[in-house]
Amino acid sequence: MNKLLCGAISAAVLFSALFTAGAPAPAKADAAASKAECVAEVSSRRILHSYRADERLPMASTTKVLTAIIIIEDCDLSETVVIPSEAAGVEGSSVCLKAGDTYTVEELLYGLMLRSGNDAAVTLAIHHSGSVQAFAQEMTRRAAFLGAADSAFANPHGLPAKGHYTTARDLALIAAHAMENETFRTIVSTKYYAPRGWANKNKMLTRYEGAAGIKTGFTTEAGRCLVTGAERDGMTVVSVVLNCPSMYERSEELLNGAFADYSMTQLCSRTETIEDCGVLYDFSYPLTEAERAEVRREIVWNEPLPACSGEIAGQMRILLDNRLLFSQNLYMMER
Repeated sequence: MNKLLCGAISAAVLFSALFTAGAPAPAKADAAASKAECVAEVSSRRILHSYRADERLPMASTTKVLTAIIIIEDCDLSETVVIPSEAAGVEGSSVCLKAGDTYTVEELLYGLMLRSGNDAAVTLAIHHSGSVQAFAQEMTRRAAFLGAADSAFANPHGLPAKGHYTTARDLALIAAHAMENETFRTIVSTKYYAPRGWANKNKMLTRYEGAAGIKTGFTTEAGRCLVTGAERDGMTVVSVVLNCPSMYERSEELLNGAFADYSMTQLCSRTETIEDCGVLYDFSYPLTEAERAEVRREIVWNEPLPACSGEIAGQMRILLDNRLLFSQNLYMMER
């Protein structure tokens, strides 16, 4: 594709890519181990497994996945923060912050995600938005922007509160977005943060091959909750279990099922040539073995074909069971 001229790059504004969840895999018979659960592939957001995934439920400290990614995206991680009085002594898990002490935003993120510090969550919320209430409103807005429109947030830490809930599907979408951020992945996959002596509470990092961490959670109301990210053979997935007494074991079962049933399949490449034309983007999608035999590509050519390189010659469409997975323009290449 390096033969495409600059005109093709500017024409990429016209590119159209449609990512769809496809047909979710049916819930397994043993899904009742959780109140709700969902598994999604990160790059496509395809739902690989779901069980009561649209039921609104409390999510305890898995709330902090959204807190963390908002802070990472919006704040300077090297900035120094003075711990406010509102954060000191917040109930539940903490990193024992004291009012007036100073930490960097990055340090607070490690305290938030490794030690589940509710005091770190409040500090970061106030640093970002000026108040916990304002930050919670931003959380709800940001979740909706990510496609998690059936969630509402009342605080940044997940302690029980009226109007604080999510769904397993929404939480999977939030986690998938977060896992695409390198800084987030680095933090949640850290087993031990030496500068502050904080060990990660998430046991999946040591018990599951390919685990990239993410977040545990527990309150009496929410039960045991776990969001896990894992990567094998070029496929990254996130699993969510809500109110699951055996959250580690069940998460392992769900991840094993996803990796056994699906694999990332490249369906188009920037390096291939189609009738003297090429595309600008690679595209891979998680498919079962049976689906790989059914997926098809459809080419729609413009009439008449352009004579100059870099001009749009048509469109490539990739379909599964007549559902559009992805589409992009074909460009004339330099002859």
